[in-house]
Amino acid sequence: MQELVQSVKIVDDERKQVILEILADKYCKSILHDTLEKPKSAMEISGEKKIPISTVYRRLQTLYDAKLLAISGSINQDGKKYFLYKSRVKSISLKCDLEITSVELVPNTRAN
Repeated sequence: MQELVQSVKIVDDERKQVILEILADKYCKSILHDTLEKPKSAMEISGEKKIPISTVYRRLQTLYDAKLLAISGSINQDGKKYFLYKSRVKSISLKCDLEITSVELVPNTRAN
């Protein structure tokens, strides 16, 4: 069975700029890739990708603010809160010429 993939075109110039900055950041791209299939905690991301935990938390906030990351939370048996992070985008397409930059996002259907 084929899946119809619908992309979302970004028209706001400020949002385009934020997405371009995120794509230029190796940690942001690594986090989006690592959380594509299943939600992960900040500690899991830090350990798997060898990124300092403080950097992971800063990039998670950047990605969340840009609406590229979903956050879910729970409380463990010890009563501590923990959060899981999941990529909301499957891919980002860019097309640039001298006048116009177009950005399209393909939503991660597994993010729900």
